[in-house]
Amino acid sequence: MALSRWGTEAEARDLGEGIRGLLRDVLGVTAESGLHFDPGAVTASPSRLTDPDLSALAGIVGEGNLSTADAQRLPRARGKSTPDLLSWRLRPEVDCPDAVVAPRDDDEVAALLDWCGREGVAMVPFGGGTSVVGGLTPDAGGHRAVISVDLAHFDSLDSIDPESGEAVLGAGLSGPRAEELLAEHGFSLGHFPQSFPYATLGGYAMTRSSGQASAGYGRFDEMVRGLTVVTPIGVIEAGRAPASAAGPDLRQWLMGSEGAFGVCTRVRLRIHPVPQTVRHEAFRFPDFATGAAALRAVEQQGTGPTVIRLSDEAETAVNLATATEAIGERAEGVGMDGAGTEGAGAATEGADGAGGESGGCLCLTLFEGTPEHTGSRHAETRAVLLAHGGVSLGAGPAEAWEHGRFGAPVLRDSLLDNGALVETLETATDWSNLPALRDAVAAALTTSLEASGTPALVMCHISHVYPTGASLYFTVVAGQRGEDPVAQWTRAKRAASEAIVATGGTITHHHAVGVDHRPYLEAEIGEVGVRMLRAVKHAVDPKGVCNPGTLIP
Repeated sequence: MALSRWGTEAEARDLGEGIRGLLRDVLGVTAESGLHFDPGAVTASPSRLTDPDLSALAGIVGEGNLSTADAQRLPRARGKSTPDLLSWRLRPEVDCPDAVVAPRDDDEVAALLDWCGREGVAMVPFGGGTSVVGGLTPDAGGHRAVISVDLAHFDSLDSIDPESGEAVLGAGLSGPRAEELLAEHGFSLGHFPQSFPYATLGGYAMTRSSGQASAGYGRFDEMVRGLTVVTPIGVIEAGRAPASAAGPDLRQWLMGSEGAFGVCTRVRLRIHPVPQTVRHEAFRFPDFATGAAALRAVEQQGTGPTVIRLSDEAETAVNLATATEAIGERAEGVGMDGAGTEGAGAATEGADGAGGESGGCLCLTLFEGTPEHTGSRHAETRAVLLAHGGVSLGAGPAEAWEHGRFGAPVLRDSLLDNGALVETLETATDWSNLPALRDAVAAALTTSLEASGTPALVMCHISHVYPTGASLYFTVVAGQRGEDPVAQWTRAKRAASEAIVATGGTITHHHAVGVDHRPYLEAEIGEVGVRMLRAVKHAVDPKGVCNPGTLIP
């Protein structure tokens, strides 16, 4: 991936004139007013490791799996949040890990952790580098140096059990590669977060990822049947039977720990046969409350869509405007490759159907499985949505969303280049509290950003549903203001986080805690919960070398 972008330079897309016009007229920003990345200005902090340190590390992982080159250290210095990407433009002097090491097996990971403990060097596990909460920031935490432990060698399908529907895979496998390996045996994992093109299975587990198909296949933590984690005091293999009463489930301690307790090297996962058929249908609801009630009914009745999501009025409107421009560009042979956004819902091919009536909220559904199973679930879900006020828009909008669902971060890159401030955040709560939480977070974001002198467009969608509640995913678009738009967003994020805590939401539904959410964790889990986390941290990592600065308040 490019340093200052989510993806590669080849993925970059120019904004159409219509979107540039909106940015200019509504937010007062242009490409000239945006911050631009100068690769020549980037300087990496010098490595603090000595020649004896490097010799010792090479002795553990081999010369070819150790590097202090800036080209290796720089990509592991920052994640992919908007503040991270803007910092490449604003703060080109970069605090990097002092070395990158790539162990080849559990024994080498254990030896690295032992060396770090003895030598006073911290370590940060690295998978796909897609953290948006500061989870891979190389914080030495008071130690004399910090190394990045790259899990690229843990990239195999170790075993598959078709009878049980389980597979053991390396933690360094990317989402696409894992799907390729499983497909060779007729299986799929079915976990598709927006970070899917780059994120790794170990990252999914250590951040409690929730993919876009969670309604059908569950969150990643529900797919995990076992974990191998190398800690500074030994290796733990958590998870044995499908269910157990043998004390607290240690998998739950490890999932979401973000490398604070050790390095995840393998995951044993529930898998399913590659779906034979896929069905799509989109619906329009007159307002967000009506649509949310419909989604609640679908989930509580258990009709079983693989994907179901609802955009609010603002997101739906932007959605359709973006789709209209994209369709026009494709007609001229330019094409946007379905570059809709997670934040802007879905680029809606077939927008004529969705735009037949003004306003409203767009709901997308998708069904996977055998022809008989998808047919029955589709029919049941459709009946519930129609009974609750939905109007069918046909398959087009949902098909276009599926086609372009991983394109949102690429669009964010283009918006940042054109002077916009674009970022997302997420939370979750019970159904009864959903309206209050949505209103509180939207108000906090709007008030904070307008105070910085820019209009703010705050969009929201329900991305994941549960019988008792749902997640809320917010996308914010404003104008970059002042000399430091990172500080501008930091104030807005703080206001939103305080609103989440005050209104009873979780501080994070699927982005994890990292550095950004750590100040709010104690309000969620309480003093006793913090003491439990600290006790486990001290027990398995007595020298405090594992990803300092993240998770533990």
